[in-house]
Amino acid sequence: MKAFAELYAALDATTSTGEKVALMASFFRAAPAEDAAWAVFLLSGRKLRSVVKSSELRALVRRFAGLDEFVFAECYQHVGDLAETATLLIDSTRPAPTSGETTSPAAGLAEWITERIEPLRRADESQRRAALEAWFAALPRAEMFVLIKVLTGALRVGISRGLVHRALAEAFGIDESRLAQRLMGDAPPSAAWFCGLIAHEATPADRLTPRPFFLATPLETGDPESLGDVRDWQIEWKFDGIRCQLVRRGGAVALWSRGEELLTERFPEIIEAAGRLPSDCVLDGELLCLAPDGSPRPFSVLQTRITRTSISRALLARAPAGFIAYDALEAAGRDLTALALSERRRALETEFVRAHPRLSLSPVLECSTWNIARELRAQARERGAEGLMIKHRASPYGAGRRAVSVAGAEIFAWRKWKVDPYTLDVVLTAAQPGHGKRAGLFTDYTFAVWDAGALVTLAKAYSGLSNDEIVALDAWIRRHTVGRFGPVRQVEPVRVFELGFEGLAESPRHRSGLALRFPRILRERTDKPAAEADTLETARALLRHAQAENLQLRPPRSREDQPGLFGAD
Repeated sequence: MKAFAELYAALDATTSTGEKVALMASFFRAAPAEDAAWAVFLLSGRKLRSVVKSSELRALVRRFAGLDEFVFAECYQHVGDLAETATLLIDSTRPAPTSGETTSPAAGLAEWITERIEPLRRADESQRRAALEAWFAALPRAEMFVLIKVLTGALRVGISRGLVHRALAEAFGIDESRLAQRLMGDAPPSAAWFCGLIAHEATPADRLTPRPFFLATPLETGDPESLGDVRDWQIEWKFDGIRCQLVRRGGAVALWSRGEELLTERFPEIIEAAGRLPSDCVLDGELLCLAPDGSPRPFSVLQTRITRTSISRALLARAPAGFIAYDALEAAGRDLTALALSERRRALETEFVRAHPRLSLSPVLECSTWNIARELRAQARERGAEGLMIKHRASPYGAGRRAVSVAGAEIFAWRKWKVDPYTLDVVLTAAQPGHGKRAGLFTDYTFAVWDAGALVTLAKAYSGLSNDEIVALDAWIRRHTVGRFGPVRQVEPVRVFELGFEGLAESPRHRSGLALRFPRILRERTDKPAAEADTLETARALLRHAQAENLQLRPPRSREDQPGLFGAD
């Protein structure tokens, strides 16, 4: 733990990317394999399953430091980070740290996690309290800070997964793309796992790992002409499902989400369909639930499948899934990612034809001008899409949201042009402080709409305002507070904001009966008094409109008009 705490402190003390890579590379070379494995796990953004609830940890810190709850709350609001708050309070109220068996300096990161932290999950409350209080009393400050960071799952230190790839590549001379592929998935860290990660030769674990996903950059300007000739770009619908890779190697099949979650067991009909493919391959595409005519159904239907770990026959019949493929990354054991999109598309159309109706091909939309693309984008919602995907035909398949080389120029080769969001004018009714860099500022806002003359909470949002707007609104909130509920400030309901969101659905869990998808602040409506904000009935009318449109892609007139990737049985 000591060595990892020193690495964390050194990473936190520098803003130099090169220095961060060098620090991690040095650690990985020197650390035992099991410690290096857990360091990769944590620095890559992965978290331990909940060991101690935040509320329980806060209570233990208050008890150890002898503080009332309101004092701790004020300290936390001022500092903005739970681990830093806890460490400062503990360190200021205890005698000098002592060493002992529980905190032996020889204990490495892996031993701490596997033999001390994870067993707390099976311990009762008194055992957890005894262990944590012993650590509070004995651990040096830097190690205690990292320990609490690990416990709370907030180990953020300005490190991206890409930097971890670079550090491992520098330390062991492994190609970054191979490292990125091996780091996909959720394999538990161990010495054997780390040795496989840095192995120069292929390993059994490589068999069903997905490729790193290539991500699209938003087209924010609404001006696609800035991309050049429309004929250089392939245009498709942006489906509203789950981005996945379907991996078939050596006859075995796996389905991976972009969030690196293995979905194989939850979608057996997709796995069965992929078993009929003519050869091994890796396909990139969208997972959706299907209507009886084969058209995609709304995302809310797919959610009923995502949350289930066991799939009944009734659920399979009620919400059958399909996979819409839009890229081929491997074919018959051959890596296609360096090829141009146009060549990968040909492979998609010619090498994987007529295998199963649950696997289909994303249609390429015919657009001879950007104005036609605009017209199609305007139809996206009624066709069950979020907008358009715009991909350069000459581009290779990259990794992450990075520019790639096309004809000697570095460009963002995949663009997403989403439809304009739904909007409602809502009243600001409450706010609470943010965390981290936004500690001490009210940045999390609660909004309401009118219903029978009263304001009913509709949504919370925290994005969309500039730093200057946040500071100004924070000052206003402090001057116009009319009630306090812990960290939450109730404010005078006089300011109106335009809230944008991607969709809405019925929800019995919310007082309004509605849940908004991805709400964000678009602007303040200084021209509108609170009395003219929207009503709950207006929001419900939006829901009815969305339901009337059915939010589904219109099926082709015949299979010949729009042939699927795999055709019929």
